[in-house]
Amino acid sequence: MSLLDWFAERRKASSLNLTGSSPFDKERQVREIADGLWQKCSACDALTYTKDLHQNLQVCPNCGHHQRITAPERLEQLLDPGSWQPLDEHLAPADPLCFFDQKPYPERISSYQERTQLKDAVLTGLGNLDGIPLAVGVMDFRFMGGSMGSVVGEKIARLTERATRDHLPLVIFSASGGARMQEGILSLMQMAKTSAALQRHRDAGQLFISVLTQPTYGGVTASFAMLGDLILAEPGVQVGFAGPNVIEQTIGKGKLPEGFQTAEYLLAHGLIDAIVPRTELRKRLAQLLYMHRPRLHVSLPPLNTDVLALEPML
Repeated sequence: MSLLDWFAERRKASSLNLTGSSPFDKERQVREIADGLWQKCSACDALTYTKDLHQNLQVCPNCGHHQRITAPERLEQLLDPGSWQPLDEHLAPADPLCFFDQKPYPERISSYQERTQLKDAVLTGLGNLDGIPLAVGVMDFRFMGGSMGSVVGEKIARLTERATRDHLPLVIFSASGGARMQEGILSLMQMAKTSAALQRHRDAGQLFISVLTQPTYGGVTASFAMLGDLILAEPGVQVGFAGPNVIEQTIGKGKLPEGFQTAEYLLAHGLIDAIVPRTELRKRLAQLLYMHRPRLHVSLPPLNTDVLALEPML
């Protein structure tokens, strides 16, 4: 059996239910999953060869479920190779409130920085998409649930101002649980700061595309995530300000519509512009950026008025 045939057989076998398998087969599959050769889909439980899943941009080939990806992975999928230029990498959170919950806020930040190799929950910078220059911001849910504190707001605002100054389109990928409570009112101020920067970007006639990824909640939804000239979302994304249980308890109006915070519900009710699978997202963004690129101002030669003169009427 060739190596390709072996992989084909393994992929076929991975989709079968393990019920009735021998203990040896179960132990071998558990070992292969542990070794990182296979990954189980969190939606349909199908096993997929890790390299196949990576080539499919972390989208399950069996059910189409979009696995959550990191900010560096998103940039790798999106931008032209070698075009990424990070901005404001030095910015890191402070502890203005001396906040302490189960442990001091600085310790919590340090543990997330070590775990994710990020300074905070967003990466911002410049790059090219299919040869088109743009400014890009990508949030990373791994870092404290993508919560928006002072650094996230400052980096988004600076990125927007850079895009305005350099006449660049702006694309921001949101993935957040909301504002960061450890920074209190300073987190809430980021909503106003990012919104004001985006208004100046719009006043300058520049394009802003917001892409909603799983999940997008709280202060991020209430500010820059829903202020795009175009708002796209990946399939099945959960979008809202608060969770369904909180809303039901607050308004006291009984059960809310099923799935009312999904991208599909938002699209049906006109709150977003399109749902785009991740495998098609790069192509769709390139098309939108190309269509909205600035028109070239071509200097035309002066008209020859003699040619345009009308014959006198008889």
